[in-house]
Amino acid sequence: QVQLVESGGGLVQAGGSLRLSCVASGRTFSSYVAGWFRRAPGKEREFVAAIRGSGGRIYYVDSMKGRFTISRDNAKNTVYLQMNNLKPEDTAIYYCAASDSGGNYYTERAYRYWGQGTQVTVSS
Repeated sequence: QVQLVESGGGLVQAGGSLRLSCVASGRTFSSYVAGWFRRAPGKEREFVAAIRGSGGRIYYVDSMKGRFTISRDNAKNTVYLQMNNLKPEDTAIYYCAASDSGGNYYTERAYRYWGQGTQVTVSS
């Protein structure tokens, strides 16, 4: 069982930056793939980025590549999402997720554990 708690969301102006954190309980977090998803108002939840347990392989959605960076510190059981040059369309609830199985990490179905989400609002 893994519990995930996100933090770091907030209100930022367009062009600004935020770093989201997700702290996981459990001693084996390093064996999980960790991902970030987001749900914008009126839209379905969508994939943002994911990172394998060792950090050796990273997945991004093309539209966010270059602005968003996922990383992890397994010693702290924490995964991060650095978001730069934020745009109003990045406004969403951002969710952390963890997967202990295989599958398509770009999809929600691959993830068994989810956090409650943290709100990110980007003003124009």
